[in-house]
Amino acid sequence: MLDILKSIIIGIVEGITEFLPVSSTGHIILAEALMGIPGGDVWTNSFKPVFDYAIQLGAIFAVIQLYFNRLNPFSSQKTSRERFQTWRLWIKVVVGVIPAVIFGLLFNDFMDAHLLNFWVVSAMLIVYGIAFILIENRQKNIAPKITDVNKITFKLALFIGLFQVLSLVPGTSRSGATILGAVILGASRFVAAEFSFFLSIPIMFGVTFLKVGSFLIGGGRFTGMQSLVFLVGFIVSWLVAFFAIKVMMRYIQNNDFKIFGWYRIVVGIVFLLLGVIGVVK
Repeated sequence: MLDILKSIIIGIVEGITEFLPVSSTGHIILAEALMGIPGGDVWTNSFKPVFDYAIQLGAIFAVIQLYFNRLNPFSSQKTSRERFQTWRLWIKVVVGVIPAVIFGLLFNDFMDAHLLNFWVVSAMLIVYGIAFILIENRQKNIAPKITDVNKITFKLALFIGLFQVLSLVPGTSRSGATILGAVILGASRFVAAEFSFFLSIPIMFGVTFLKVGSFLIGGGRFTGMQSLVFLVGFIVSWLVAFFAIKVMMRYIQNNDFKIFGWYRIVVGIVFLLLGVIGVVK
């Protein structure tokens, strides 16, 4: 039961933080360190990273559920023009993920091996926290040029995708880097957040299948308990992310992202201190 409880806690952490610009990776590392993960028969060194990546797919299912009609180009409820716009949106999403796919395949393993430590995670939490505050102050009196996600051009989608590459560095936050980039490039907070959600769908499907596939091809196998833990974390992440997205989108309609900047700075400092005293390794 303790392993199931750990899975539920990690699923909650993932569901809340995956789409908020606060770094789900940093929060999961911290939560797992406090619960003694890796360790034991279930949370092995080989199972932990697969679990961490795969439950992110649960959060992605929340995006698909919430935006299914918006993203469905075959919907009979749409006019031919609306279906055309949906196809164009998907092409823009594909354009936006190209940089992350290229750089991810080249550097993802290197980043995990050399930069997945509390020094880097703490630094990125703090640096991007400061960046959110500074950019929000800069944008305070600047009206966004793009207030509809369909108005994002292919060129802009590519540039936003280049910002997403920054999230390869642990602690950056994929949604944080993407939202920050989109806002700098002229998108409203709402549009920036939505496009970030859409970019996450192909990225997280690809990463999950890559990690799970590598694990299985390398001879790894899930025990019965690991399979149950995996399933519980996936479902919890999905359910929590569903509500987290709705709350976030309501919040940013009338508020800026500075609160997330301050939050990142505080968590980064806490993360750093816990690393120094040996709680996070």
